[in-house]
Amino acid sequence: MKKAIFFLCLVLLGCDNSKEETSAPVVNTYSLVFIDKTQSVNPNDPFVKAKYSAALQMLVEDNIKNAGDQIDLYYIHENTSKAKVLSIISRTEKEDQTNMSPTDKEASDNAYHLSIKKERQIITQALMQKFLETNTSSSNAETHVTGSVPVISEALKSKPSVQVYYFSDMVESKKGGRDFHIKPPASADEAVVWAREDMGDYEPIGGAKIHIILPFSPNSSSKINNPNVSAYWKRFFDELGANPVKEE
Repeated sequence: MKKAIFFLCLVLLGCDNSKEETSAPVVNTYSLVFIDKTQSVNPNDPFVKAKYSAALQMLVEDNIKNAGDQIDLYYIHENTSKAKVLSIISRTEKEDQTNMSPTDKEASDNAYHLSIKKERQIITQALMQKFLETNTSSSNAETHVTGSVPVISEALKSKPSVQVYYFSDMVESKKGGRDFHIKPPASADEAVVWAREDMGDYEPIGGAKIHIILPFSPNSSSKINNPNVSAYWKRFFDELGANPVKEE
């Protein structure tokens, strides 16, 4: 009798361990998208439109994979931190296939891929529509990129990590602050000094992964695509703890 009870306990323990291995919770992605709505980015420019369209599509494919994945969109202008214009949460759920037969698994995969493809198309179209909208208000006179930092730090209070995408030339231009149109950093060294000075007013954003998609072609001159401005932002975000910082 004791042997039978002991054997039963081993079987139950084996079942419990198997259940624990196959019941891992889904970790949802959270993405913040900042689209420049100032005079410095023209959404109707053929090159910009094609580049940003492809980048938005890739963004959605990389980050929308299961029910609960979320994308929030903000505009960059004079009041960036208050410019939330879109919030999307995915509804397509990938079924647990642990106990499915090969036939059922194939049917489940097909249903998932069809559903997620349709949802990704809808989300991409919604983001693209917001990108193409023209900002004719007075808010287009200033580019407040640093206004996005409080949005990122607030998101990190409830999210373990945040994917951050900037669709902008990153030319900060605000009254009473940095204005890279009037006075950009003259060198990479000066850019580093300015970045260290400016990051002191913001909370750290460790856990944020920064993607900067510039509206410039690869053969743009340094007068148009200033490398010192890029150096400023890379150091600025690095000083705040973001890792990595990728520029495209």
